[in-house]
Amino acid sequence: MRKINNLTNLTKHLKSLTILSVIAISFLTISDTFAQSNAVKPVPRKDGGWCARYVTSVEQMDKGEAELLMIGDSITHGWDGAGVEVWKKSYTPFKPINLGISGDQTQHVLWRLDHLPLTKIKPKAAVIMIGTNNAGSNSSTSKETADGIKTIVERLEKAYPEIKIIVLHVFPRDEKPDGKLRKKVDEINSFLPDLFKSDKNVKLLDINKVFLAEDNVLPKNIMPDGLHPNKEGYQLWADALVPALNEIFGK
Repeated sequence: MRKINNLTNLTKHLKSLTILSVIAISFLTISDTFAQSNAVKPVPRKDGGWCARYVTSVEQMDKGEAELLMIGDSITHGWDGAGVEVWKKSYTPFKPINLGISGDQTQHVLWRLDHLPLTKIKPKAAVIMIGTNNAGSNSSTSKETADGIKTIVERLEKAYPEIKIIVLHVFPRDEKPDGKLRKKVDEINSFLPDLFKSDKNVKLLDINKVFLAEDNVLPKNIMPDGLHPNKEGYQLWADALVPALNEIFGK
């Protein structure tokens, strides 16, 4: 009888160890999840404008015609506004889709890439300009934001192994070079060269000087609010970007 009790106790003990192991592994998994920064964890937004814009992107991809993805936040979204004439003139030959949504951070772009019908298209190139809202909202550090940009690139490369990706330095913001947000985006940009130095699919492109005066002041006649380009600003962007796209598309 003693042996049976011992065997029963041993079984209970082993079961306890197994349960404890599962709990321990679960806590480790949870810890790993929390260890990830907000910038690399896909998160949707719930506001109606964002959802409507996402649906439009799905509909555009369903047509299966896109060869260029322009990915970003309100600065990219603005190609449909202040930059629309420049967009039509400069990018139409590349069969583009504007995947910019105002207010997006890296984590929101990641969610969209996880839920868009990426298999419906075979793009030759993507242009990424994202991160200023991470800086403005303090949702992540500069390094975490740069890691978010890297994660977006990895997601695209997983979907399209042959794609060529132009990663733009986050555009300058704040009028003065010593502005708080100017310093933040500069810091984000400082991490990008090391992150992409070994990625043959990526061209890291810094066109920020085309927007700045000689004293590194951001002129109001280019970005009136110190963040969003006007028509002239979008023309400067296109003039700096199109040569790189022509190289990719063989034009």
